[in-house]
This record gives sequence, C-alpha cells and structure tokens, in this order.
Amino acid sequence: MTSQSVPILIVETLTKRFGGLIAVDQMSFDVREHEVMGIIGPNGSGKSTTMNLISGALKATSGTIRLKERELTAMPAHKIARLGIARTFQLVRVLPDLTAIENVVAGAAFAHKPRWGAEARAFAVALLERLDLGGKQDLPVGSLTYIDQKRLELARALASEPEVLLLDEWLAGLNPSELKIGIDLIASLRDEGRTVILVEHVMDAIRSLCDRCVVMNSGRKIAEGTPAAVLSDREVIRAYLGDG
Repeated sequence: MTSQSVPILIVETLTKRFGGLIAVDQMSFDVREHEVMGIIGPNGSGKSTTMNLISGALKATSGTIRLKERELTAMPAHKIARLGIARTFQLVRVLPDLTAIENVVAGAAFAHKPRWGAEARAFAVALLERLDLGGKQDLPVGSLTYIDQKRLELARALASEPEVLLLDEWLAGLNPSELKIGIDLIASLRDEGRTVILVEHVMDAIRSLCDRCVVMNSGRKIAEGTPAAVLSDREVIRAYLGDG
C-alpha cells in the first residue's frame, strides 16, 4: 500500500439491529486500494455481521456502504458479487457435489467479469495451480483435506477477480503448520496488490499481514490504526482481557 492509495470501499455509520439487539452500531471506516484491512475484536463484537453487511448476506438497518462510489447498501448479494466483492466464510462453503475445478469454474461464471467454457476452465486450472491444488483439480470436494477445502473456497472467490476480497476467519481451524502455510498464502495475495478485509483472531496474522486494523467491541468501533498501535491501546486490551 502507498500513501497515494485512495479508498475503494467506504462504510459510513453502518448499523444492524436484530430486534432489540444492536449487532453493529454506527460503524464507519474505509479501505484503500491494495490495502489489507483487519477487523478484530472479541467474540460477539460484530465482526462477521459487518462482513455479512458488506457482502449483502444481511441488509443494514441504516448507514451506507459504497464501492468506488457505487452504493451497495440495498443491493442483493449476487449483485454485490457481480460488482466485485467476493468472500470466504468461517465454515468452509464449497459445492460438495462438484469436483475442485468445477467449483472454481462456477466462481468464474458468476463473476463481475464472467468467463465461460474453455476460457473459464483454463483460468480455473491456473488458479488451482496458484493455490497448490494443481494435482487435485478433478477430485471430488469430499476427498480434500480441510486446508485444501479452504484453498478451494479461496480459489473460487478469486475466480471472480474481486475488487475487494473478504476473508472471514479463513485461518480458523488450521493446525500450526497449516497456519504458517495459510499466512504465507494471504501474504502472497497482499504482495500481488489485492485489496483484502481480514477478520481474524490469529494475532500473528494480524501483525504480519495488515496495513491497518479496526477494532470492534459490542458492535462499536473502539480503535483504528496500525496493528502495533491498536494492539497496545488500553481500551482494546480491556476489551480482550477485561478490567481485571
């Protein structure tokens, strides 16, 4: 990321209520082009709800979300995906009845820059090789290991050539050796200049990958800045560790 980077995604006073519960409360932040932005906070602080609002899986109660000045707030998820926002989920979501390459071809076909037929397949092959799945393209999803299913979900998201990639706890559930592989993989995406929003509990990943972080607690933003700055903030430490 350079100092000349401009915001590609702008979130303003975003609020989501579920009955009397305010899950996201007046959240505002922006994400610059080619930046990795972390969203961190204790369990239940509203991080995944924020990701669901950006991707269109949930509709905001109030506030706005804009991608390159195009307002996304009221759009359904499939239209937001077409405009260039792709995501992964806390629990891997792949198409279980399809092979690995068929999953990625599906991502390419429903992208904001759709690819079809032989072009889509060649693109999918290249992506699978890029994510170390080249020898597994014709395997059924059920035969893949957990980290390979995560790689596959990431490949399908990348097949849409997103403007912004949302990674919702993509590293969750990995063992220590897989975790290093996963962090290195996300680092390689950062080095390619991709714009990423990263929800994560693994602080080593946050420190090594993120340009800036937003910290949430009880639905509200309590800090924003570099990983070093926010992780040394007293209010952030209290949110994670309590007052004791």
